[in-house]
Amino acid sequence: MAYVYKPHCKCPGMQTKKCSCGASWSYMVNVGIDPQTGRRKQKKKGGFNSKSDAETAASIMVAELSQGTYIEEKNISFEKFAVEWLIGYQGTGKVKISTVRLRQHEISRLMPYFSKLKMRDITKKRYQDALHDLKASGYADNTIDGVHRTGRMIFKRAVELEVIKNDPTEYSIVPKIQKTVVKLEQEVEVPKYMEGGELKRFLRTAEESGLDGDYAIFLTLAYTGLRAGELCALKWRDIDFTKHTISITKTYYNPKNNIKEYQLLPPKTKTSKRTIDVDEIVISELEKLRAEQKTVKMRYRKSYHDHDFVFVKTDEENAGYPEYIKQIENRMARLLKISGLNPKLTPHSLRHTHTSLLAAHGDVSLETIMARLGHKDDDTTKSVYLHVTKPKKKEASHKFGELMRSL
Repeated sequence: MAYVYKPHCKCPGMQTKKCSCGASWSYMVNVGIDPQTGRRKQKKKGGFNSKSDAETAASIMVAELSQGTYIEEKNISFEKFAVEWLIGYQGTGKVKISTVRLRQHEISRLMPYFSKLKMRDITKKRYQDALHDLKASGYADNTIDGVHRTGRMIFKRAVELEVIKNDPTEYSIVPKIQKTVVKLEQEVEVPKYMEGGELKRFLRTAEESGLDGDYAIFLTLAYTGLRAGELCALKWRDIDFTKHTISITKTYYNPKNNIKEYQLLPPKTKTSKRTIDVDEIVISELEKLRAEQKTVKMRYRKSYHDHDFVFVKTDEENAGYPEYIKQIENRMARLLKISGLNPKLTPHSLRHTHTSLLAAHGDVSLETIMARLGHKDDDTTKSVYLHVTKPKKKEASHKFGELMRSL
């Protein structure tokens, strides 16, 4: 049953359309019995400009009640629901800590727009305006994409839990700046990497001027294409000195760069878990490193962090703890400066260098390189590969032309 009325009207005949005071219309609908009190529950809503508008809204609610599709939206703020969602998201056990941290960061981008608003009051326009404002504030496309991805997950879950009826993120458009042809042509799409001669110079510098362990670290990165996190997580049991292989089964995580508060996580993707062949020069260097490490272990046997890591700290306070990514970045920057190479290169650049040199060889397919790097599909690796193999493709085209002319 629905009842339409004007709660604040003081005019004679207040339930008619002849009212002159401008009061809005409201409706009240019986929505069932409260199981705790046994009393009738009623839903009220006002602010309608006309009686017919209030009657239409009331009839929709009555229809939803009769069809069993009525949802009573909850009185919860975005801030509170987002916190609850993040706890549930982490509790699934299917996401890595690094991903949870990323979602938390992306939620913080939405807080200035929605934190104190009720979930039910966030409209499609309000959400779209927030995305536009993020773009106007100078955030990169990838950042806004991430924020929107998290926003979609939150509101979709709210609909599933019947906190809200409609998802305000549905049909939202992530604003992007349309790039001109000139700008696209000027963009350098191929990431930075070293040429063969540069890599040789860099490794020679690491061997001659590197700090303890530098040469073994950068030799391994260059010859395997490992991610820095995969290298830091390596344990001696992952290395087969007989078969000359390395198994990658985990990655290192330490966002605060606290040596003793590291975590080992599953690989980045399913294809990241792999076993690769390595050159004898790497195996030989790792054998030397293992012998040196045994000496350090004996020296600090009472305090040594003996967890089988390959690349470790050797000072008394931190002996045995794995090297961390930031430290490797700093050491590489030092070696780049000494060798006079591009200071913008990073440990990840060695991964691109590995790709480029394999591609330049000519006999190694893109699929083989992707498998070695632990990629199922990666645009960056493809761009390096295609850039390096472009001259060979031109050569093939030229040879085909010669063949046709000779017929």
